Amino acid sequence: MTITFDHRDAGTSEDRWRSIRPWRDAAPLDTDIDALVVLAAHPDDETLGAAGFIALAAARGIPVTVIVATDGDASHPASPTFPARALARARRLEVAAALDMLAPGAALIFLGVADGALRERRSRLSTLLAGILGAVAADHDPARVLVAATWRGDGHRDHRVLGEVAAEVARDRGARFVEYPIWMWHWGDPDEPEAIAADRWLTLPLDPHTTALKRRALSVHTTQIRPLSPAPGDEAVLHPGMRAHFERDVEVFVGPPTEGGASGSLRAAVAEPAGGDRESTPAAHFDDFYARHDDPWGFETRWYEQRKRDLLIAALPRPRAVRALEIGCATGILTARLAERCDALVAVDVADEAVRRARKRLGERAHVDVRRAALPAQWPTGSFDLIVLSEVGYYWSPRDRRTALERIDRSLTRDGVLVTCHWRHPVAEYPATGDEVHQDILEAGFVSTLARHEEEDFVLEVLVREGTGSVARESGVIA
Repeated sequence: MTITFDHRDAGTSEDRWRSIRPWRDAAPLDTDIDALVVLAAHPDDETLGAAGFIALAAARGIPVTVIVATDGDASHPASPTFPARALARARRLEVAAALDMLAPGAALIFLGVADGALRERRSRLSTLLAGILGAVAADHDPARVLVAATWRGDGHRDHRVLGEVAAEVARDRGARFVEYPIWMWHWGDPDEPEAIAADRWLTLPLDPHTTALKRRALSVHTTQIRPLSPAPGDEAVLHPGMRAHFERDVEVFVGPPTEGGASGSLRAAVAEPAGGDRESTPAAHFDDFYARHDDPWGFETRWYEQRKRDLLIAALPRPRAVRALEIGCATGILTARLAERCDALVAVDVADEAVRRARKRLGERAHVDVRRAALPAQWPTGSFDLIVLSEVGYYWSPRDRRTALERIDRSLTRDGVLVTCHWRHPVAEYPATGDEVHQDILEAGFVSTLARHEEEDFVLEVLVREGTGSVARESGVIA
């Protein structure tokens, strides 16, 4: 499951969380510690997720260290009034003021890693955290030092990377480790306990004084809870509905996985191995996802997605296809681009809502047939000289991938082209990784690589039958 959310959306209401109270049966957080180290990806994460813990630890005389990885200067990328440097300075002052309220005298360390670039600075981040945690552990029994970091399954890349690195460093130093969710309260569904790792929740009840203190500390982060100005691009990041999640009288932490279990995070530090007996992702998963998201996976708004589509279209080796098949058309945004290059196009998706939106987008284009089908079982009849398999293969079980490849082979014309593109990072809930899907295709042996575009995030391949090759030769540029 890939998490996509927009902080401007209403999200899951706090009233809904409180009515269900999925934390009510969770185990209590063990606070019998000698030192607390709280890691924040951005200034305010520590206040949102762990302010109560920080305050209670300080009140008991437990040394508290807060480490902030980035300055959070990318929170308003389109701001016309606040340059990034000024925003970074303001956010540092905010977290310092909040920490003075919660734990006067606590150590506050800014690492100054670029906002949004923790993955690219992972090695440096690991070195810095290891040094700081080593210094803390030198003064205490490491087993009585607790490290709390942003949850790896939070749906935010910086949160995930910080959680992954913190888990590794804490393990190496022999310290205890927990995580705290932030954005999960916004996109999560209390009726889906597996998606929010509720089986590993640990709770810390807050008394009225600590609850009020946390609310005051939250109010200090004015660059996040209030608009920077009335201008577009200066809107508040944390609207009142989002802020309400952190004004309750309990804090929730995510403990380590059970012995032998998966990590429980949606982009886990260690993904469950792909393959084996894992089943294909069920259709109900996609039905539910489309019901909850107006812009699933950020197709409409993310530059990343737009660029990837542009690369895929540019990679097509022929100006037109006679009859094409798009496997997993989603809302039809790529379908519309493919339709411009095809005499006939069959676009298929397993989700009813996806098909409805795709049909609406495509309108009256008579040469495009958008249909619902559960592939590979309900394979379209006929042959295709272009098949596009984009961001679908990793949802299939090993058996379904084998079946799909057999049917692609059978329905691809002798001069046909297979274009396939997939996300490369492991996702615990997917039966395979993108790299494994592409490897399976090549090992099937019915196509070879004409072109390959590989990045850290995705791989795009143009695959052809034996004997099909040079675009220049096919188009008459060379003999």
